[in-house]
Amino acid sequence: MKIALDAQLTVGTATGIGEYVGGLAVALERADVEVARLCEPRIDPWRFDRRVYWDQVLLPQRARASGADLLHCAAGTMPLALDLPTVATVHDVAWLRVQAHARPYARYYFGAFSIDRYRHARGIVVDSAFSRGELLDAAPRLDASRVSVVYPGVADDYMRLVRRAGDGRTILAIGTVERRKNLDFLARVLVGLPDARVVSVGPSTEYAHEVIALARELGVEGRLELRGYVDRADVLELYASAAAVAVPSRYEGFGYAAAQALCAGTPLIVSDRSSLPEVVRDDAPVVALDVAAWTEALAGALRGDLDARAAAARPRAIERFAWDAGARAMRAVYAEALA
Repeated sequence: MKIALDAQLTVGTATGIGEYVGGLAVALERADVEVARLCEPRIDPWRFDRRVYWDQVLLPQRARASGADLLHCAAGTMPLALDLPTVATVHDVAWLRVQAHARPYARYYFGAFSIDRYRHARGIVVDSAFSRGELLDAAPRLDASRVSVVYPGVADDYMRLVRRAGDGRTILAIGTVERRKNLDFLARVLVGLPDARVVSVGPSTEYAHEVIALARELGVEGRLELRGYVDRADVLELYASAAAVAVPSRYEGFGYAAAQALCAGTPLIVSDRSSLPEVVRDDAPVVALDVAAWTEALAGALRGDLDARAAAARPRAIERFAWDAGARAMRAVYAEALA
């Protein structure tokens, strides 16, 4: 079996989908699947026009030329021209749910247009049961029997990470600084935690300016660090030493930061929204988006109250989010699509 894998979002500043594609490719190869990683380093995948050009022109051309049996569109978008059997990963339907502030053409392309294309895929993979329900609600014409839940894996370096005692002050927020990640909520929580700081790591958007302005207004600007995109070694060091990882998101199709924290043994607190309770199960506190409740929960994490819970949960998380298990499940989806 040879799979053409859309790897364009591994180019440049890779975020959660880039992490997903890179980990999946390696695990599939370990599972005896031949993988042709399709990407064009000269094209910026974060420019809308370049992304559409890749999706609709270059990707189908490269897939045809690869000699693959099947195309896996792993970034949530699909080309109009399908010359190969196709499987699509739908990470979430955020463009239909929580991106009303985005430009209309982007909302259409990543939302309604993409939803319509999924009907032409032989198999659809989603990252969580939550995302499966969201997709079927948004696209009632889809055949539910073709939609499979396959949890993304977490990279081995998080699982091998040597966790140290937390520093007692750093609250780590991982991911693109966009509205649904709710970083402004953590700025409000910081008011009640005078000895704490929030370190945000991930690419920025216009929303970051709102967060900075609010932090200045609240008097916590000096304790809210937006570091932008940083090297992987720096991210791992933060997971190793931070007092806690905070994921106060309003919408997540999966929540990579939460899964990575569980696998690294870093104390974790998540919101009670979307897929996050499903991802953490009983292995970390799930807290409603209330400033007082989060202030109390994070104060406990800063004291070290969650350290033992995080250490006990780590082996379970490593087993749940091992990429080899995900690759085996994905191979079964491919086989069914080719049957």
